[in-house]
Order: sequence, then structure tokens, then C-alpha cells
Amino acid sequence: MGTFRIEGGHQLSGEITPQGAKNEALQILCAVLLSNEKITIHNIPDIIDVNKLITLLEDLGVKIQKKGKGSYTFKADDINLDYLQSDQFKQDGRGLRGSIMLVGPLLGRFGKGYIPKPGGDKIGRRRLDTHFEGFIKLGAKFRYNREEYFYGVEADKLVGTYMLLDEASVTGTANIVMAAVLAEGTTTIYNAACEPYLQQLCKMLNRMGAKISGVGSNLLTIEGVESLGGTEHTMLPDMIEIGSWIGLAAMTRSELTIKNVSWDDLGQIPNAFQKLGIQLERKGDDIYIPKHEKGYKVQNYIDGSILTIADAPWPGLTPDLLSILLVISIQAEGEVVIHQKMFESRLFFVDKLIDMGAKIILCDPHRATVIGHNFKSTLKATTMVSPDIRAGISLLIAALSAKGTSTIHNIEQIDRGYEDIDTRLRAIGAKIDRV
Repeated sequence: MGTFRIEGGHQLSGEITPQGAKNEALQILCAVLLSNEKITIHNIPDIIDVNKLITLLEDLGVKIQKKGKGSYTFKADDINLDYLQSDQFKQDGRGLRGSIMLVGPLLGRFGKGYIPKPGGDKIGRRRLDTHFEGFIKLGAKFRYNREEYFYGVEADKLVGTYMLLDEASVTGTANIVMAAVLAEGTTTIYNAACEPYLQQLCKMLNRMGAKISGVGSNLLTIEGVESLGGTEHTMLPDMIEIGSWIGLAAMTRSELTIKNVSWDDLGQIPNAFQKLGIQLERKGDDIYIPKHEKGYKVQNYIDGSILTIADAPWPGLTPDLLSILLVISIQAEGEVVIHQKMFESRLFFVDKLIDMGAKIILCDPHRATVIGHNFKSTLKATTMVSPDIRAGISLLIAALSAKGTSTIHNIEQIDRGYEDIDTRLRAIGAKIDRV
């Protein structure tokens, strides 16, 4: 189990460039299975979860060549479908939540897809019903081995249909889209997710020869085609990492510039930080955060009631940023309620922040009330264990703002989502060592 040792209380300065988007990578990489032609992808983040998926693709028979930092070519012209039934696949696939998105393209192109029950963050239940109900509506037969926790779908052919998703699941929508592009006839998906990363997937598939309309809305229409070709694709910067660096700058009262953020794809994210009083300035496609020497003040609602920040399907606020917004609320002037609607275990790291001196009331598994310090007192250093990716980065931000030296164990959780994070933080002045 790896460890970070962090000497907090130092102001940072300089520029930091966000990595490619993890959540986009997990969709885009699975999509290479839809074609037997070469596909080139740029800005792939070098992180544990993405590298695990690349290894899974290689084990499936995809020919992979690294062309440079973050750039790879993929060619899925000789897929070993027997690997899907192997004990090795059942072991490897279980360790990665994103492996579920292998099923859609495998089903669409080869008529069968299998996956062990995926793992990933321990942040609460994340059901897979939306994925498999979509496949069944396209004509697939579903089977589930309860002894081995092994899912499967098979179909002689997929036929387009209308479906209303029971939830606007991002991965569920992506999976169904990847199956439907090679189905016979027209598929209509209503209540589809419309996140920028899903838009990126649809645009890439269209360049490969798919016929997807309604991209960016919650109503997608897919006219099935017989086959897809190759393409070249560059992934967006990771919006969760961008939010992490905004939070880090505010909590440490540092002057930072976040480079090449793709502003137009950030949606509500800048607005959410501004509601907490954090100043952001757009400079071209960069975000400039000045030193908050006088702190930052929460904006209450116009009737004076306490601000609530909650997650919602896009274009609402992504749930992955709520833990970071919670942490930076600790030093705000004022109070705020953080309402995590989607996952019932994601706020369970607040006890560690309370140990550091934060004033937080955990109301229930989904809501926490934060009473800000307004920098009149600092957090104190402590020893912590990272429970998941987003809580891990939030604890790291807290430690970098705290007085004294903190220790964070189980940093493999942070490494799953953030590329070479300690080296990049040291480059802007952080005192952090990997032990």
C-alpha cells in the first residue's frame, strides 16, 4: 500500500495542464472493438484504470502500438473471443469498473459479450440494469451466473428499437450506443446521457461511419450501419482534474493557471466554484485563479437561505466534484449544504476532515452541512487512508492546506484517476513525497 507524505501550509504557483479525461478514455478505448481498421487516439491519460483497460484489450487480441506520450494506435482485426470465457478475463475484468463498456461493442460486432461483475470505487451501489435492459430491447438474450458473478448477452442479430432509459446513465448510454451502431434498423434512445464525453464518443463513431443524430441532447437516433472504419481522435481534458486544481488553488490561497481546459465543455463547473466565492478568470482557453488572500465568501440564495450544492445529470453538476467542493467549503466564509444524490457512501470520508478540525455535520449518507472557517483557523495534519479516487484527491487538497505533515495511505486509489500527481504538484511548489 503506497503512501504520500505531505507538508502542508505552502502557497503554490505556476501552471498546470490537465490530463486527458479518464471517463472519456474508458468509453473511447472500448469503441476500438467496433472496427477492424486502425484507430489512433491522442491524449490518453497514463493512469491505472486506463492502463488496465488497454491491457484487457491487448489480451482480447487488439493490436496496440504506442506512438508517443498519450498516443496509441489500435487495430481489432483478430479478436480472441475465447478469452472472454477464460478465468484470466474473469479475474482481470472484475478489477475495473469501466470494463462493463466492453460488452456493447462486442455484442454489436460479434453477437456476444461477457463481463464479470465489475469492481471499482467503494462509493455505493452502481447498478447495471440500464445497460442490460437496453441490450435486451435490441434483441439480446441475457444470462447471469450467480456463482461466478458473470454476466453475458448474446444475439444472432440486433434490431433497432425505441427505448426510454430508466436513468440517464453515462456508461449505460455509451454501451447501448456502441451496440446499436451496428444493429439492423433505427434505434431511438430517450433520456440518454448527454455529457461532453458521450458527445465525444458519438462524434468519433460518426467519423468511423456511424449515423448518430441528436448528439448533445437526451434524444439520440441511431441508424444502424453494416460496418465501421478507422479514425483519429483526441480526448478532452479531464474536467474532474480541472475542478481539483481550482479547489487546490482556493484552499492553499495560491495563484495558479490551469492550461487548455476546453472551457466550452465545462458546463456548470466554473459556476459551482463561483457560488462558493472563488474567483476564476478566463484567459483564452485557460483558467486563471488569483491568490485568495482575503478568502472567499459563499453566495446564499437571493432569499437569504443557505446555499445547497447538489449533483445532477448533465448539464447539471457532475457528482465527481462534490467531494472537492465540500473540502474547499471548509475555508469559505459562510455555510453550505453538499447534497450527493447519486452515491450513498461518497461522503463517508468527512470523518477524516473532522479529525483535521473541519466543521462538518454529516446529516445522512447523502448530505453534509459545512460551516466555513474563513481561514481564521487552519486544518491540522493527520494520518488518513484514501477510500476512493475522489475522496483521495479531496483529502490530498486538505492535507496541502493543513498545518504540519500529513500522511495518506492507499494512494493507489488516487493513482487510478490522476496521472503522476506528486511530480506535477511538486512542479508548482507542493511539498509532497511518495513513500
